[in-house]
Amino acid sequence: MRRRQRSAFLLGLLAFLVGLVWLVPFLGVLMSALRPQVEILDGWWRFPGTFSLDNFAGALNHPTAPLALGMRNSLQVALPATLIPLLVGALAAYSLVRFRLPFRGTVLMAAALLLAVPQQMVAVPLFQLLNRLDLLDTYTGLVLVHSAWGLPWILLFLRGYLETLPKELEEAAWVDGANRYQIFFRIVLPLMFPALASVGALQFNWVWNDFFLALILIFSPEKMVATQMIPYLRGQFLVDWGLLSAGTILTMLAPILVFLLLQRYYIQGLIGGAAK
Repeated sequence: MRRRQRSAFLLGLLAFLVGLVWLVPFLGVLMSALRPQVEILDGWWRFPGTFSLDNFAGALNHPTAPLALGMRNSLQVALPATLIPLLVGALAAYSLVRFRLPFRGTVLMAAALLLAVPQQMVAVPLFQLLNRLDLLDTYTGLVLVHSAWGLPWILLFLRGYLETLPKELEEAAWVDGANRYQIFFRIVLPLMFPALASVGALQFNWVWNDFFLALILIFSPEKMVATQMIPYLRGQFLVDWGLLSAGTILTMLAPILVFLLLQRYYIQGLIGGAAK
């Protein structure tokens, strides 16, 4: 019994130390965002210090890269780029699980192979394709790319979750006269909500934090997303660490808020998607 308590204590201590190591960089960013440049250069860990929200206001209303505009632009991209692959992936996963399709294995293999393709490999073809379709430097083009990029892993995740759901409810609804669309939208989709919440949180976080695709597909200053505007907060001749740190924290708020709102479903959905 004592040995178990000692092991539990050591594991808890190890987890605390690891968490502390992960927390220190974020604490440095937070303190830099709350203090003026002079105190940051002197050492953000020194006390006492001057604390204010001036850096946050400066980042939101920056003359060349207003982060308020960037966050609004990011939201215009992240919301549809999350909802579209969720709906398409749910429909595709339901079809692959419940119907005997002749190309089922091919679709699953293609989805698995697409997960191994790096973005850098398809950057030039994507740029040329969107340019020919007149979708370059548009949110529509960026949303379509993000939706297509997230669809393979969303399909595989939701397929694994659907395989854990019993068929009895669907069969009962079928006997009562419901068609396939009614069964999917009224029965299956509500049962999939934990998985959809987990997938939605991950996809939203990925799209919101993306820099590479936005960098090559969006270049108008008024259309730039938040991650594109953060480098412009550095300053021209001297790095403004306070402004840069404040912009980083502001950009983190949306993904954190999404995870907090969906946390009650997040673990349940991940476990269900992994179980079989």
